[in-house]
Amino acid sequence: MGSLLSRLGLECGAKEVKEEERNIRANDREYNLSYKYANNAIKTSKYNIFTFLPLNLFEQFQRLANAYFLFLLCLQLIPDISSLSWFTTVVPLVLVLAMTMAKDGSDDINRHRCDRQVNNRKVEVLIDGELRSEKWMNVQVGDIIKLQNNQFVTADLLLLSSSEPLNLVYIETAELDGETNLKVKQGLTVTGELEDSIEKLASFDGQVRCEPPNNRLDKFTGCLSLDGAMYSLDNEKILLRGCTLRNTQWCFGLVLFGGPDTKLMQNCGKTTFKRTSIDRLMNVLVLSIFGFLAIMCLILAIGNGIWEYQEGATFAAFLPKPEGVNPPFSAFLTFWSYVIILNTVVPISLYVSVEIIRLGNSFYIDWDRKMYYPKNDTPAQARTTTLNEELGQIKYIFSDKTGTLTQNIMTFNKCSINGKSYGELLDFAGQRLEINEKTERVDFSWNKLADPKFWFHDHSLVEVVRGGNPKAHDFFRLLALCHTVMPEEKKEGELYYQAQSPDEGALVTAARNFGFVFRSRTPESITVVEMGKLVTYELLAVLDFNNVRKRMSVIVRSPDGRLTLYCKGADTIIFERLHPSSKNVMEATTQHLNEYAGDGLRTLALAYKDIDLNYMEDWKKRHHEASTGMEQREEKLDALYEEIEKGLLLLGATAVEDKLQDGVPQTIEQLAKADIKIWVLTGDKQETAENIGYSCNMLREEMTEVFIVAGNTAEEVRVELQNARRKMRPDGPEEPTVRMSRNGLFCLLKKETMEDEPVNGEYAMVINGHSLAYALEKDMQKELLRTACMCQTVICCRVTPLQKAQVVELVKKYKQAITLAIGDGANDVSMIKAAHIGVGISGQEGMQAVLSSDYSFAQFRYLQRLLLVHGRWSYLRMCKFLRYFFYKNFTFTLVHFWYGFFCGFSAQTVYDEWFITLYNLVYTALPVLGLSLFDQDVNDRWSFQYPQLYAPGQLNQYFSKKAFIYTVLHSGYSSLVLFFIPWAAMYDTVRDDGKDIVDYQSFALLAQTCLLIAVNIQLGLDTYYWTAVNQFFLWGSLSVYFAVTFTMYSNGMFLIFTSSFPFIGAARNSLNQPNMWLTILITSILCVVPVVAYRFLRILLWPTINDKVRHKMRQEKAVLPAAPRRIQPRRISTRRSGYAFSHAQGYGDLVTSGRFLRRTPRSRGIVFSHTDSPLAQAKPQLYRTIVEGEEPPQIP
Repeated sequence: MGSLLSRLGLECGAKEVKEEERNIRANDREYNLSYKYANNAIKTSKYNIFTFLPLNLFEQFQRLANAYFLFLLCLQLIPDISSLSWFTTVVPLVLVLAMTMAKDGSDDINRHRCDRQVNNRKVEVLIDGELRSEKWMNVQVGDIIKLQNNQFVTADLLLLSSSEPLNLVYIETAELDGETNLKVKQGLTVTGELEDSIEKLASFDGQVRCEPPNNRLDKFTGCLSLDGAMYSLDNEKILLRGCTLRNTQWCFGLVLFGGPDTKLMQNCGKTTFKRTSIDRLMNVLVLSIFGFLAIMCLILAIGNGIWEYQEGATFAAFLPKPEGVNPPFSAFLTFWSYVIILNTVVPISLYVSVEIIRLGNSFYIDWDRKMYYPKNDTPAQARTTTLNEELGQIKYIFSDKTGTLTQNIMTFNKCSINGKSYGELLDFAGQRLEINEKTERVDFSWNKLADPKFWFHDHSLVEVVRGGNPKAHDFFRLLALCHTVMPEEKKEGELYYQAQSPDEGALVTAARNFGFVFRSRTPESITVVEMGKLVTYELLAVLDFNNVRKRMSVIVRSPDGRLTLYCKGADTIIFERLHPSSKNVMEATTQHLNEYAGDGLRTLALAYKDIDLNYMEDWKKRHHEASTGMEQREEKLDALYEEIEKGLLLLGATAVEDKLQDGVPQTIEQLAKADIKIWVLTGDKQETAENIGYSCNMLREEMTEVFIVAGNTAEEVRVELQNARRKMRPDGPEEPTVRMSRNGLFCLLKKETMEDEPVNGEYAMVINGHSLAYALEKDMQKELLRTACMCQTVICCRVTPLQKAQVVELVKKYKQAITLAIGDGANDVSMIKAAHIGVGISGQEGMQAVLSSDYSFAQFRYLQRLLLVHGRWSYLRMCKFLRYFFYKNFTFTLVHFWYGFFCGFSAQTVYDEWFITLYNLVYTALPVLGLSLFDQDVNDRWSFQYPQLYAPGQLNQYFSKKAFIYTVLHSGYSSLVLFFIPWAAMYDTVRDDGKDIVDYQSFALLAQTCLLIAVNIQLGLDTYYWTAVNQFFLWGSLSVYFAVTFTMYSNGMFLIFTSSFPFIGAARNSLNQPNMWLTILITSILCVVPVVAYRFLRILLWPTINDKVRHKMRQEKAVLPAAPRRIQPRRISTRRSGYAFSHAQGYGDLVTSGRFLRRTPRSRGIVFSHTDSPLAQAKPQLYRTIVEGEEPPQIP
């Protein structure tokens, strides 16, 4: 029975036992199954074929309105209190449930399809002594699996053996941390001896004890028992699901965690049902309307009791009362009768219409050609239909960096050599020329080893190099020698660089194209082709990079015996160590660096010095002693490095561009004008994130101050945050201003809202991951948020996926603002799920972010169209729809209320029963849908021209509790006019032939005709943008009303269905009277005049930004002038984009140890064929990163 329930997804009551420790035995499925570990199948779907109907109906009836209409249906089945037929409720209720069910079913089918796609991937599993191809979902904990090059890692694995020397594997972790650079993992030596022998692997019986499943990507603790010995396991020996195996022919791994237990899935965050703020407000309003309805029914019920007591006996002679019915009981029945009659204040068609409007606005996003990316054939996609209007209310955007703002492609852009700048093109007047794809490129055909994908446009640099300029040769020689790049030569002349960082790859490729080709390396030598000549340098020492040194040096011996130190690093660091003779070159280079920094480029200074042979021998001896010493090793080495890196001669500087996606700075500028705050949450290091901040104009030289929060203890972080806050607002209070409020149904939810604080000046804050871990602790959260919200820009570096979600949740909790998260990798999934709206970019890092998102597209620049156009229009349309819908239905219902005082509180309807049934479903349904699907205050071009139009959505100006009260008051006024004007006009009225026409049926016809015309005129006043469809819906609905009315009030319908159509002849007898049409005209004018007068005065005296832009648009006849061509001015900056060494300290030792060197080609096959090469495919060359011993980011 338990297994059956489990299969149906209905298992309940079983207590989940928290796992304390995991015990795994290799190649022993029976033993591992006894612990009931999760298999490798994942499930993101909500329903199955058996649970769909009951669970979906249960979810739908949790919506208050649906439950209310079910209750009404039950009341209508009681004859004593029902004055309306049951079908008036059943038809719309079934329609709503069916539409919602179809949408939910479609969404879940897509989730099932995605789950199947992942679960049915194939992998080789070692079973019963042989490798078998199995589906991912059939892989069990304790299995040994084989991975091939470029294959996704199936589950969280303990690396056993690999095809690489020293049991190394290379992996790409883009799905986990967004970085496309390669990283290195190394298995135990004892398991590496298993190699690829199936016999050895099948007999492997190691037992692993490790931590239980958790979401920490940077940490793993465990131990392996093998042959009586214990071996420690850490994160360097673990391959995580979501990684991709690269440049490794094969590897074997032991499955430790599968499916939902993997660290990737643990980091994905809980899927929550997202609802818009308008949805939540509607729930509160619906509850208020129920209270209002109950009060109206109570008043009418009390009136009925009084009337029955005073007047009821008079009518008993011809209206005898049923036995046992007295005035109190009559009042009780009347109460429930009026509940049924007045239920139209919350019509169920409201929810049908809302779903249709959201679906229609979602299609607009899907169909928008201006959000289609032809390069990848990727259209924008609205993956949910329930959040469109919230796109028009965004206040905070949380963005990933790599792949979202940037392309993660570095290009060598400019350089300065011996005081002269290269890379710019000038015209005859000395003005800068814009470089684009049509600009003539430098021809590198003279260099057979050049990278054909390298572009450069300044021909003078090639001429200088080919002319034999010694400084230019030294410049590119340094770039070819001083780095940690690993070369891979597939075939003669086809080089592929595995770069520690994309920056280094770009610089080495530049040297390669200008004639200094880095060809190969050993632990003791570097081989370079210099202007066609093969030269091998002896590598004597690598002075490695670290965050304090901010530079890297190599010491080499040339074939002629010359000893040279080549150094590259941050310009401020290099300039401090220059020889006085470099003063003039330094001044010129500084000017160039300022220009490069002004262009947002990443700069790096290059210098060198010749070293005396005797000094070098002495230095090497002291270096050996320091490196083998046990005490103060780091300090001694730093002192030696400092000693030898003095008296340098400046060669010049490089400028590398971290290519942004197209339109990113302009998009950020537009969103900032719309008062949307953008926070960047990235796993990259601080320098890289800062550089991108300056490139995107999020960080600017003109800013008052950019605060760096990098404390290593909780107290340091607190002090840094407080100091920053006090600088921004010296006179501000020490404690934040927090406003307490109650929200939700019955006001049960307590909420704290932190008020915004004004500051003088523009500020930005950059905070590191380890500091953020302390700042997110409960006692410091408010201080972090308070300080961050005073800043115009916030950048969080080295953050984990979980920290990204925590930052989003913090803003949601205390700011009560609508948030949007945008990213493109699996590391962004938790952030995307945590935000009110998640946007996935279908980029280089897989589809995890897209699959978890609410909206997706291919480029960051489309975000401004999604928000400023589609979001704003959706919000405007939804607010107009709700205001108008409540207006027309309150007006419709309140006429019943006033009529109750004139019909003895008898629960008689003022309208014909068929009019009541068709009013919301036919007569007024299509016009309001036309308004809600096609209306726009200004077109998309004007929306971009004036991003300030977005502000009303952030402030909830178009629909709120206040706006709802105004709508109710407006409805009250209109209902008074619509009831009492026709009543007064009909009172004691006769036809022009003298016959009396004062009867209930004629009055009902007049009242409902006045109502329909009045609400349609109001719709016309609310419509900004008329289309043929709007016109057709409006006039068509009125035509249908009159056609249906004359048909239903005809003799034929009365003769066929006598009891159903009692209004025989009322239409033709009444509507041919001039006084009827005069009454309709007067009623309509009286309903409209206050609205027109108020709007005229408001626009005249208190115009909004919307009114001003619409007025300007009308003046210019809706033609927006062509935007002037923007000429990018030269911006000089004293702030340098410091070169981002992304490799960790100690990498130089790793290079010189020979651990990364490949075996001979005989021992491994070709990883890429010639056609697989990035060069052969005419694709931009990407540079991969290899990282070992990297400092992991901290998680709280």
